[in-house]
Amino acid sequence: MEAREPMRSRIEAALDKVRPALRADGGDARVVECDERRGLVRIAMVGACRGCPLSQLDFVYGLERLIRQEVPDVREIRTA
Repeated sequence: MEAREPMRSRIEAALDKVRPALRADGGDARVVECDERRGLVRIAMVGACRGCPLSQLDFVYGLERLIRQEVPDVREIRTA
């Protein structure tokens, strides 16, 4: 049986796919909490994304969808 990467590493890898676009606008997303046992992840929008009115849409339709697709064992995603 092969070892699986920790959930946090898989989430970071998923975020790395969208970080160039976030950073191009002066923002980023950061994993604040990752509880593998409960499947809970908290993501903070930082930089220009933190106060941007569109960041909630980016979060729900971009980041959350991507994380759920790439890391199916995540059960709950919250913003920090």
